[in-house]
Amino acid sequence: MIKNLIFDFGKVLVDYDYEAFYLRFIPEQKKREALISIFNYDLQMIIDREAKPFSAIMEEMIAMHKDLENEIHIFEEHYTEVVTEEIPGMRELLMKLKTEGYKLYGLTNWCSKVYTTMSQFDIFKLLDGQVISSEEKVIKPEPEIYQCLFDRFGLKPEECVFTDDREDNIEGGESLGMKGIVFKNAKQYEKELREILDNQI
Repeated sequence: MIKNLIFDFGKVLVDYDYEAFYLRFIPEQKKREALISIFNYDLQMIIDREAKPFSAIMEEMIAMHKDLENEIHIFEEHYTEVVTEEIPGMRELLMKLKTEGYKLYGLTNWCSKVYTTMSQFDIFKLLDGQVISSEEKVIKPEPEIYQCLFDRFGLKPEECVFTDDREDNIEGGESLGMKGIVFKNAKQYEKELREILDNQI
């Protein structure tokens, strides 16, 4: 019986727009393109794991890219402003699911600055708890972060449905026994969730 619904944060509960962020804060095209090439997916995973403090990671990047020192400082100072809004329809859906008796949890790859974002958007108040990669020093889809969620909140994987916008993260959860939904939008998520709930044995 499904009792717990697990949600990624970025592109599931809140949206972000790196392109708009860079255009806003880095007006010089060559500098912007250079910064974009540096802050790629691999570096984002380092930031989200945060084995070193966020500020230390930025200082290492400055040491490697002295010509972008000012731009990296801008990135560091304004990092939380990459988040733009709540995903349409998700707060209302979470409120409905909560009234139906489901426990709601977050499972996110995010650096320690996530708490600034969480304080700015009311949707996070609906969660019964969360596991954040930068606190655990592990990231999705590594199995340890899912196990941390199960252990911390006493969850059974077979009683959970996990949604994330990345298929590899969903596969990581499924390998440990959770049902999974690759998130596209609130309507699609609820449709697939209801199908899972209706087909429970």
